[in-house]
Amino acid sequence: PILLAITLHEVAHGYVARHFGDPTAWMEGRITLNPLKHIDPIGTIVVPLLILLVSTGGFLFGWAKPVPVNFGNLRNPKRDMLWVAAAGPGANLVMALAWAALMKLSWEMPLNYFSLPMAEMAKIGILINVSLMVLNLLPLPPLDGGRIAVSLLPHQAAWRFAQLERWGFPILLVLLFTGILGDVMRPLMSVVLRLIATIFQLSN
Repeated sequence: PILLAITLHEVAHGYVARHFGDPTAWMEGRITLNPLKHIDPIGTIVVPLLILLVSTGGFLFGWAKPVPVNFGNLRNPKRDMLWVAAAGPGANLVMALAWAALMKLSWEMPLNYFSLPMAEMAKIGILINVSLMVLNLLPLPPLDGGRIAVSLLPHQAAWRFAQLERWGFPILLVLLFTGILGDVMRPLMSVVLRLIATIFQLSN
């Protein structure tokens, strides 16, 4: 579930960018389901391991190698940026719903060797995808939510807001280690998880 969540998130960015006129990700071989193409040695391996060690398993944070997008190649850069940015969280939402359907199926089938592992895998799939979706929709460049905000803001305000991108990851790490990020994400994730549980009648 984790590999799928990360891989399809990045592939969705590249695919939508290509649809709107930027073939950069496709030309660099990044529109692929091969997870090795999307692994960032620092963000996908080193940082998560360090955080797990420092927090004694309390939380996990990391990132994949961003898919290259040349916004200047898009047919309407400011407008199309919204769809390119929203594609990643959108893919995570679709995957969360798919895992929820699989969990419902595992609950409905007779108890066997596969039903419990299937349910546990589906649970992880739902949680990781909802987590990635909510995190990436936060309005902070270079997160997808920040790019969506840049797309929606008037030109002058968008330019000023985009200048935050150089400080985006330091700000995110500060929010993470101070606990503010968790305080923001938990209620948002709870709302999404309750909606998914309601749609698929997953409450016990």
